[in-house]
Amino acid sequence: MKLKQVMRQAVQVGSLVALTAISGTALAQVKIGFMATLSGPAAALGQDQFDGFMLGVEHVGGRLGGAAIEVIREDDQLKPDLGVQTIRKFLEKDQVDIITGVTFSNVMMAIAKPLADSGITFISSNAGPAPLAGAQCSANFFWTSWQNDNQAEAMGQYANDKGYKNVYMMAPNYQSGKDQLEGFKRMFKGNVVGEVYTQLNQPDYTAEIAQMMAAKPDALYVFYPGGMGINFIKQMRQAGALGKVPFLSASTADGTTLPALKEVALGVIAGTFWGPDFNNPVSQKFVADFRKKHNRIPSQYAAQAYDSALLLDAALRKTGGKANDRKALQAAIRSADFKSLRGSFRFNRNGYPIQDFYAFEVARDTTGEVSLKTLGVSLRNHQDAYVKDCKL
Repeated sequence: MKLKQVMRQAVQVGSLVALTAISGTALAQVKIGFMATLSGPAAALGQDQFDGFMLGVEHVGGRLGGAAIEVIREDDQLKPDLGVQTIRKFLEKDQVDIITGVTFSNVMMAIAKPLADSGITFISSNAGPAPLAGAQCSANFFWTSWQNDNQAEAMGQYANDKGYKNVYMMAPNYQSGKDQLEGFKRMFKGNVVGEVYTQLNQPDYTAEIAQMMAAKPDALYVFYPGGMGINFIKQMRQAGALGKVPFLSASTADGTTLPALKEVALGVIAGTFWGPDFNNPVSQKFVADFRKKHNRIPSQYAAQAYDSALLLDAALRKTGGKANDRKALQAAIRSADFKSLRGSFRFNRNGYPIQDFYAFEVARDTTGEVSLKTLGVSLRNHQDAYVKDCKL
């Protein structure tokens, strides 16, 4: 589906943003470059980011801060070199005012320098690699998601709370996978009896699952987003491992994978900052309208991107709908003066949120669908471990 068709569905013809995106007959006041992974095994993550962002635009009236917008969507295909080319296109050809999206941290690390050097306002609605939270932080970078380690840290604390002494860990071999396992180890007070890195987008984990079971851990922690998570959980079930060893995870059992997994994933534990059963008004409206529009329960990727639209709307209202004064816009973003679907929201000095993290269980919701059920808070007002190295 092309962007123009998506924009027509999301905004409806009649507002200036719709006219700009669909027919080009009106001039947008603010141009936004949206880049995410929209193809391949991890496409569901990027699609949820885009759908969440556009629902946020719709909920604030089809404009951001009263300004007509044009959203230019691009697929990085999970290729760092293509990501760099796309950023250059946004900056040089499209001359966008704001860049958002970005799904995977290997792409994020590749585009970080050209983004930082440009001074353009950038809001990540997912990828949060450790170096960019610390020594490589930048005043024009913001995150509505989390630093990569954070979800794993929540699961490390959960493992402590449950009294697990020996944990086996697995993740794909790239920046976020390494960050995730470091985060778990930072919080976990027991022994790591196995630390395995598999190929990115590896489809078969049967050998690794057998090795894990042979180690007889008290619990397993994994980070396998998108199609990797679907394959891993199914193969755990097929091996008879689910239910025998407590299964802790991040970005593995969520709104992007549960539609394919359904009851196969029941009982899996997940750690993140938000769940679809949150009962504040902003979250409830988001979940209800997302389900109605897309016929699926939104994931945290959609939630993060939805918040990025609300954040931009609030910031642009402070600047009078203008994005040309970058420092003024970035100051307005940093104030984070909006109602988030996670509740309160505030940025640390490195542009990452300080927020609560929760443990969830894959269970049936009140409608009978398989979703995430909140178990409780694992970490309150949590900040990343790298902010001390940020000199902003």
